[in-house]
Amino acid sequence: MTRLINQSANKTRKYRTMINFILHIDDYIYAMAQSVGGWTYLLLFLVIFIETAAIIMPFLPGDSLLFAAGAMAANPKMGFSVGLFLVLFFLAAFLGDTCNFLIGHTIGHKLVTNRHFGKLIKKKHLDDAEKYFEKNGSLAIILGRYMPIIRTFVPFVAGISQFPLQEFVKRAFIAALSWSLIATGSGYLFGNIPFVKEHFSAIILGIIVITLLPSVIGFLKSIKKESPKVN
Repeated sequence: MTRLINQSANKTRKYRTMINFILHIDDYIYAMAQSVGGWTYLLLFLVIFIETAAIIMPFLPGDSLLFAAGAMAANPKMGFSVGLFLVLFFLAAFLGDTCNFLIGHTIGHKLVTNRHFGKLIKKKHLDDAEKYFEKNGSLAIILGRYMPIIRTFVPFVAGISQFPLQEFVKRAFIAALSWSLIATGSGYLFGNIPFVKEHFSAIILGIIVITLLPSVIGFLKSIKKESPKVN
């Protein structure tokens, strides 16, 4: 009993830490930039790349990180280039999606059924991505990029389903380019407005809610369809 309580407490602390990091990501990025300077470019590139390239890490921040990086680039005191951020985030997203697709395409089935690796992949997340891919087809590759967690699993599911590589690359290119422009550009244009800076946590939460909304709506619709009709 004590062990279960400790495990539950550890999970609660982990989720609180993760939520705190996402809601105050601007503070963390600023602190990082002051500590490592130009290496910030590489570190943020790796976070975005790993978010989709490593299917076991869908919890890493995406939209909020790009918004915060754009706001940081707009601050002349920080000395960061928004153009370089745009290029790096585009490459990180595009290469991450492509890498994830190739993993699914080549060894996806083996990974899902592997008793060790399979524990690291939540079946619910994979099922949600499969339903999303079945419903939206190839468009899911573009739309999925704007949805946390879903964007990590859609390339993997596309690879498992043997979706043509050339067609996937075309759509992944469009998705990564538009996502990096919109998310980073929004932070650059609006991130340093006094109101935005004062309510940054609420805005980040709003971004998360908006990006998750399509998934929630789809989930509710699926429940409604599956629920038995009462005469």
